[in-house]
Amino acid sequence: MAPCSRGRTIARRHNHRVFQTALLVLLLLAVLVALGAQFGLFAGPMPRDLGTRDGRLKPPAMTPSSVSSQARLYPDHPQRAYAQIEPLPVTGGGPQTLERLRRIAEGLPGAKVARSDPGYLHVLFVSGWLRRVDDCEFWFDPRAGVIQVRSASRLRRRDFGANRARVEQIRALLAAG
Repeated sequence: MAPCSRGRTIARRHNHRVFQTALLVLLLLAVLVALGAQFGLFAGPMPRDLGTRDGRLKPPAMTPSSVSSQARLYPDHPQRAYAQIEPLPVTGGGPQTLERLRRIAEGLPGAKVARSDPGYLHVLFVSGWLRRVDDCEFWFDPRAGVIQVRSASRLRRRDFGANRARVEQIRALLAAG
């Protein structure tokens, strides 16, 4: 075997080992991410400031990852325009509408009711294999006669319209009866 040919063979074996090692590292990383997701690593902690205070739900997130029917109450908020969504209509009384919303939400993929009171509903939506959690709140606003809604991602900085699409899906199901 010529010296040049032997050097290429050694280099190929070395490159093959490097490739195998890199592939193994990537595979292990993927397994760790999948395991982490199953154990709630990407769920994020439960927010402690949900619910209503002084007739308001929590403000929209500081990043484009939430929607709120009360976004216009925060005129200086940087995500006010992105977050603005219309409240849901009340049909047959506030508590009855919230009960209908609870039943609708329970029929959606990944939904889990975290809290259900006569005037307030908090639903968790777990999405995808990373098991990310979005918090969706519904509050009967007796003054306005509507259901105020806020839906926000816990960890994502951008939700690519997922919360808006979910609220609009719920709105359509509510209207359909």
